[in-house]
Amino acid sequence: MTAGSRGDVAPYTGLGYRLGRAGHEVTLVTHGCFEPLVAGSGVRFHALPVDPRAELESPRGRGLHRSTSGAGKLVRVVELARRLVGRMTDDLVAAARESDVLLLSASLAPLGHAVAEGLRLPSMGLYLQPLAPTQEFAPPVLGGGTFGAPGNRLAGHGVNLAVERVFAATVPAVRARLGLPPVRTGPARRARERRLWPVHHGFSPLVVPRPRDWRPGLGVCGYWWPYDTEPELPHRLREFLDAGPPPVFVGLGSATVPDAGRLSAQVVAALRRAGLRGVVQRGWGGLAADGDDMLTIGEVAHSALFPRMAAVVHHAG
Repeated sequence: MTAGSRGDVAPYTGLGYRLGRAGHEVTLVTHGCFEPLVAGSGVRFHALPVDPRAELESPRGRGLHRSTSGAGKLVRVVELARRLVGRMTDDLVAAARESDVLLLSASLAPLGHAVAEGLRLPSMGLYLQPLAPTQEFAPPVLGGGTFGAPGNRLAGHGVNLAVERVFAATVPAVRARLGLPPVRTGPARRARERRLWPVHHGFSPLVVPRPRDWRPGLGVCGYWWPYDTEPELPHRLREFLDAGPPPVFVGLGSATVPDAGRLSAQVVAALRRAGLRGVVQRGWGGLAADGDDMLTIGEVAHSALFPRMAAVVHHAG
């Protein structure tokens, strides 16, 4: 179960595919617009009603661009998510009733854990970022870096409080609906931690080593590479690659930008000033580049494309 943009979903397609190959029946529960990501994988799909791209392109979603800091953007994201999470609750409960175990992303873990508890199902977290507080680094959602050991840990607790705010109304409602005693999101999280609720993290320990002050039950197990529904590159893209030296890839994935035309022009100007060809991925931001030395593409398998690039410029999630 996951919610968010494409980057919050794609890694679970590969994980689901591998679990299916190991003999498990897997259902990906997420926004309906991402159903094509599991086509042909054998992973079943249960759609959630919210369209994240439409929300990001709405006036409220575009308000995220007015944030000048990681903390400011987090506040706006929390308020946006609070308005949306209640619309997904019925489908989350319905999907859980057809499941034996719930694997929960960080974006739905507080709500998913309450559903699992109410239905007496085992559950575990499958997170894509390190969210548990640590002295070793600041929360990535705040932009990375460090505030010093005490500040890093304090910031981590602050992020947890922000996440809890997203579910402040929905978790108590779900608990009541499923016959559970009333517990607020903060005490519920602390109870999970005392029980050493397992969370596996889908990033490499060579990139982010497991913090030494994390509690038991928090593991780092390597990347979950997405399932490639179209592993071959389109003919036009192959022709472009064969026509000259390796280009530079520029893509922002599902990130949106306040002025796609201006940013596209800056990207093209920078590449040409450096004497480089470019492959620009349109993405949700609507980037575009024209000319014999530039090619604009849609969704392609990065696993097939990136080995043929001179460099990759991306938005880092």
